[in-house]
Amino acid sequence: MTSISYVKQQRITRLCVRCGLLLMQYGAESAVVVDLSKRLGLALGMNSVECSLNFNAITLTTICDERCITTTRDTINQSINVNLLVQIQQIINKTEATVDSTALIDRTTLAFDELDKTVYPTWLVGIFVGASCAAFAYLNGGSWSITAVTFIAGMVAMLTRIYLSKHHFNPFITVIVTAFIASLIGATTYYFDIGNNADIAVASSVLLLVPSFPLINSFSDILKGYVNIGVGRAVFTYMLTLSACVGIVMALVLLRIQHWGF
Repeated sequence: MTSISYVKQQRITRLCVRCGLLLMQYGAESAVVVDLSKRLGLALGMNSVECSLNFNAITLTTICDERCITTTRDTINQSINVNLLVQIQQIINKTEATVDSTALIDRTTLAFDELDKTVYPTWLVGIFVGASCAAFAYLNGGSWSITAVTFIAGMVAMLTRIYLSKHHFNPFITVIVTAFIASLIGATTYYFDIGNNADIAVASSVLLLVPSFPLINSFSDILKGYVNIGVGRAVFTYMLTLSACVGIVMALVLLRIQHWGF
């Protein structure tokens, strides 16, 4: 086996931790982050790769010829992007399947540099989120007027959430403002006596704030033994839910609506 220099091991370590960071930032569960980071390091010639995760950090160690290199990186939460996660897994599969190890690190690094991070246009996301909220309202017995108000509330709320996220607002403040705007528009059905059941409009307009994906990840992490990060993700999810409740209550208090609910 060809000896790997210290500089080369450094590059492999940085590439492995970069892989783990991207996976964590875009919504992968902890087991996937650890597994893919280790597989990448082994495919690039390391004897062993150890990976430890926290809620907002990743620590990774590569071991080669009894030499260890350890690095720690902070993570920044991004929007969930399953397409990006699939691309990373494909890169690692291709790296593992490569027989010729010549310039393998360069090719793998280039593949990470060329990841397609394209997302759907903001206006299109807003329309489809509004449509999903409207469909939920209609399926729960809302009239066409209730459905229309819910569509507008969901679309405007999603556009607001994207705008605030792009400008790096605190995620809890973002959720409070989004819930406030969605509830404010939905609650106009109370104020102007629109439709057959105003409760449906208010409840459906905040559907986009349900943190289902992070909650599933938190349960998955706990069940697979990553208790620390699983609990951290669960607390973060519950805080998002609490923030949404605060925004809804603020809107109802502002409009002086004293009764709400089914």
